[in-house]
Amino acid sequence: MTDTSFRWQISKYGHQNLQRVQVPVPQPGPGQIVVRVEAVSLNYRDLLLTGNDKDYGWSAPLPFVPASDLAGTVSAVGPGVNRWTPGDRVINTFQGGWIDGMRPVDVLPMGGPGPGALASHVVLDAQWASAAPATLDAAQASTLPCAALTAWSALVEEGHLHAGQTVLIHGTGGVSLFGLQFARMHGARAIVVSSAEHKRTQVLAMGASHALSRHDDWITQVRELTGGRGADHVLETVGGANLGRSMKASAQGAHISVIGVLAGSEFAGSAYVAIGTRVTIKGIAVGHRRALESMVRAVDVNSLQPVIAAEYGADDVPAAFRHLERGAFGKVVVRF
Repeated sequence: MTDTSFRWQISKYGHQNLQRVQVPVPQPGPGQIVVRVEAVSLNYRDLLLTGNDKDYGWSAPLPFVPASDLAGTVSAVGPGVNRWTPGDRVINTFQGGWIDGMRPVDVLPMGGPGPGALASHVVLDAQWASAAPATLDAAQASTLPCAALTAWSALVEEGHLHAGQTVLIHGTGGVSLFGLQFARMHGARAIVVSSAEHKRTQVLAMGASHALSRHDDWITQVRELTGGRGADHVLETVGGANLGRSMKASAQGAHISVIGVLAGSEFAGSAYVAIGTRVTIKGIAVGHRRALESMVRAVDVNSLQPVIAAEYGADDVPAAFRHLERGAFGKVVVRF
């Protein structure tokens, strides 16, 4: 290990205030590991936290190191660690301390309030890491802890997705594209709603059955495409009044996963529609380590390739955040 490392942090809110600072290489304590970071993927959540979004419900203490998703190599282990040895390739769990079952009240999400990933070396509890997929490089593997696991938890863990079902997916961000890939992996039909024509063309090339314009009457179109039945699963990444529209496009007993807040943290819909369709509306808080490990096995077995919009170098983190803010088809990744 070298004597120094670096990290990206903000000392006042706003991702435009990101600064690279030199710090000593951290040392692991009992039960901890040090990960030499090779890649970090960014999430919409990182914009909310660096911008101190009041709707998020938590303010990052300053100075603050953002980002929650990393892939790298274990460089040192602390006393009592037998789960990992130096040289192991790992990714982190997003919800630190959530191993399986119901989420404990004391979990620490990475990137706030847990450790931030935008650093050359990160100290993790040894239980907060999982083996990286053998079939993916570091940049690809870094996209899995939050976006991929959110889609997997919504569709597979909670929704029990199976062949022949229809999945309605809003948008083309990281969670949405992983949802499309997992739907296809399980033999389900994926219908994507997007406002951008070029993105609709791209999801069709990825295997979406249909790509509908958000500016059209996509509710009626979904019902027509499903023979009047509606969608069995919905990845609701927009929020706001879009939830009510998603319910109208849902099948009897459909599973609606509330994931995103692009239209705001408040959402609305008709109770009559909810009663009539008997939909289940469930918030998805990423997922636990056991689900992450199951998903990694599925990624390896099916040779799934995450969609990366762009990769930036470790000196170009501000540019990566600007790309994230503009919107991206897939994941924005920083390579260290």
